[in-house]
Amino acid sequence: MGSNSSRIGDLPKNEYLKKLSGTESVSENDPFWNQLLSFSFPAPTSSTELKLLEEATISVCRSLVENNPRTGNLGALIKVFLSRTKELKLSAECQNHIFIWQTHNALFIICCLLKVFISEMSEEELQLHFTYEEKSPGSYSSDSEDLLEELLCCLMQLITDIPLLDITYEISVEAISTMVVFLSYQLFHKEVLRQSISHKYLMRGPCLPYTSKLVKTLLYNFIRQEKPPPPGAHVFPQQSDGGGLLYGLASGVATGLWTVFTLGGVGSKAATPPELSSPLANQSLLLLLVLANLTDAPDAPNPYRQAIMSFKNTQDSSPFPSSIPHTFQINFNSLYTALCEQQTSDQATLLLYTLLHQNSNIRTYMLARTDMENLVLPILEILYHVEERNSHHVYMALIILLILTEDDGFNRSIHEVILKNITWYSERVLTEISLGSLLILVVIRTIQYNMTRTRDKYLHTNCLAALANMSAQFRSLHQYAAQRIISLFSLLSKKHNKVLEQATQSLRGSLSSNDVPLPDYAQDLNVIEEVIRMMLEIINSCLTNSLHHNPNLVYALLYKRDLFEQFRTHPSFQDIMQNIDLVITFFSSRLLQAGAELSVERVLEIIKQGVVALPKDRLKLLAGLQMYSILACLAFVCAVPAFFLLSSSFLSCLSEISRI
Repeated sequence: MGSNSSRIGDLPKNEYLKKLSGTESVSENDPFWNQLLSFSFPAPTSSTELKLLEEATISVCRSLVENNPRTGNLGALIKVFLSRTKELKLSAECQNHIFIWQTHNALFIICCLLKVFISEMSEEELQLHFTYEEKSPGSYSSDSEDLLEELLCCLMQLITDIPLLDITYEISVEAISTMVVFLSYQLFHKEVLRQSISHKYLMRGPCLPYTSKLVKTLLYNFIRQEKPPPPGAHVFPQQSDGGGLLYGLASGVATGLWTVFTLGGVGSKAATPPELSSPLANQSLLLLLVLANLTDAPDAPNPYRQAIMSFKNTQDSSPFPSSIPHTFQINFNSLYTALCEQQTSDQATLLLYTLLHQNSNIRTYMLARTDMENLVLPILEILYHVEERNSHHVYMALIILLILTEDDGFNRSIHEVILKNITWYSERVLTEISLGSLLILVVIRTIQYNMTRTRDKYLHTNCLAALANMSAQFRSLHQYAAQRIISLFSLLSKKHNKVLEQATQSLRGSLSSNDVPLPDYAQDLNVIEEVIRMMLEIINSCLTNSLHHNPNLVYALLYKRDLFEQFRTHPSFQDIMQNIDLVITFFSSRLLQAGAELSVERVLEIIKQGVVALPKDRLKLLAGLQMYSILACLAFVCAVPAFFLLSSSFLSCLSEISRI
């Protein structure tokens, strides 16, 4: 580094870095800093080159770790950066490229050093490194520890107050990334950090007033999806292929690291992350998610979560409640559009879940939209391509569907939205289908994939819970959707018979051998019967509440009526089978009266006529399904925090590592 351009391989021998990390103290007023910060070198373009950068600088960082207690050079570097940021806004207005370039470089070096310091020492030790000045080893002033807090506040000011221009784009991304690095201590702890020093600074004192402004800025960065400036507009020299050092770091690593932190389970095949078109939006989103999931302080709730839970629409003119701090207004239409467009990334899906789950203003607004297909279709695509997605992405998409399907208005409206030519659905050509029927098809496909591949009981339960929430509002089901409902029941029935046969054979074998341990077929049978009952409840709910709207489902029932015969007398299903058996018997008799060799059209006509003739009071309303749906959703929401913690740590880790 220094006034000349550098190569990654030259960094360990760079004289300026050696002086920074050496045994000689450098005053913050020394001309050395201008020389150190006047560097540029080709941007890494691959994860291999990024790894080379880390390997090339690790010796310098460790040398600074060893010598900084005597030299205080880290503190001097930070003070140089802090002094420069006071003039940063004016420099942006005056288009002072050189000043902004050097300030960016100072922050970049700080971020690189912090990454290594945080990975190799405790927060208490890091705080000591922020306090060392030109003193004897082990001696440090009592008030100098505020340098860490001052740096955090400075970063928040930089993110919120510096106008986003071509020449400030890179330093804005760098400031956001440095904050994420500060918050990455959770990565090195198996248990949740509740007394973190950086958390304490962020949740009280000088940083606290910036809470709502920071959250709002990060959200707008996500909404706007600002791309990096073209090569000619960059602050520092560029390669002919475009993209600066920061852009190379952000796009090169973040696009390749999602697979490293896959949580496992559903969709074991790693997804290929999309190319980062906006490093600023991506890093802003990651920081926002990390801040939202910081643990509450012992004496105060997380203010960033409060801000996310309470912000309102710019069109909402009602006064802010005095009891809710850190609230603000943002354009909900722009946010909705951005969320719809960005669901290919799992961090955007996590943001959507966070907002739906925690902000009632957003949830109400989204459920009132008349273009819900723009949001639902990307979520369905995630579930449809389950084998290509990571488990956390699939689960977040499923939870979002659960939240949406808890609303009766949503369940009704999705059957009124007619879609044409769904190209990504490959099992069958769907030239015209309602959004509701498509949702049913995708959820059933996810269940079937899970049955044959991952066998995750909770995925089964919650897919069926989403269908259960919708079932009373099923309207004009597409014939293919009706067929898939009955086909899923057929698959479960065959599985039930297979396990029952295995259990019988195992029991017979046990009579001749007392030494061989028996598989627990009883438990498997209980699980399958539980899922079968849920399917029967879904079918029963549709027949009870909307029989006249679903002739295709009745047709599919009659076509596969033999499937239900074995469950009529089964003690676990007798109650739920009454309505289904009644419908099958009633319409079967009408078809017999109509004669043999009936066409599909004639059968459907008879069904529609029979629906009018069937007395509604003969179908018994059962409370079990509604109870189950509510309990299923509550149980799943209770399970979310543990998963959410994993997701938060994962996102922190991704963003933190994407810096080096």
